[in-house]
Amino acid sequence: MTGLIEVKLTELSQFFNSMDPSPFHERDLDHDAEQFIVSWAQEHSKHHDLKLVVHLAKCPADTPDPQKLVADSVAHYFEYQANMALRERRRLMREGRGALLMGLAFLALCEFAATLLTPPEGNWQTVVREGLTIIGWVAMWKPLDIYLYRWRPIVALRRLYQRLSRMSVEVHCPST
Repeated sequence: MTGLIEVKLTELSQFFNSMDPSPFHERDLDHDAEQFIVSWAQEHSKHHDLKLVVHLAKCPADTPDPQKLVADSVAHYFEYQANMALRERRRLMREGRGALLMGLAFLALCEFAATLLTPPEGNWQTVVREGLTIIGWVAMWKPLDIYLYRWRPIVALRRLYQRLSRMSVEVHCPST
């Protein structure tokens, strides 16, 4: 089964970011067009192939093959986005390693300080010892957050971008 994504435009230039000076096949997609495509792709099962159909109200006179232009642009753009998501995941893992080392060092320091207060000779020492243990484990929250939760949405988005870069593209223009 194929997940169909349809975009209706007045003219082809609406599909591209007007502020990007690159040649058309290397240009960024318009932000709204990208968000529309991504949101519809997320609605379809990840087990289905995707197909983009662009309906133009008028054929571009200055573009001999709008089908190839749009197909190449979409593939290039989403391949680039997939690579950016991979870089973001790598950056996040580096941040996680740094946070883990820092958190472990702080936890060890807190636990060492807590052992200096053993055996407790009063209520305040018990409170301080337990507080040091808790604050040491709280310092581990960021690396745990990164390694347990934050990387998964990035990987899922990268997979979606990869699917979008491989989807088939059709451009429909009215006959002139």
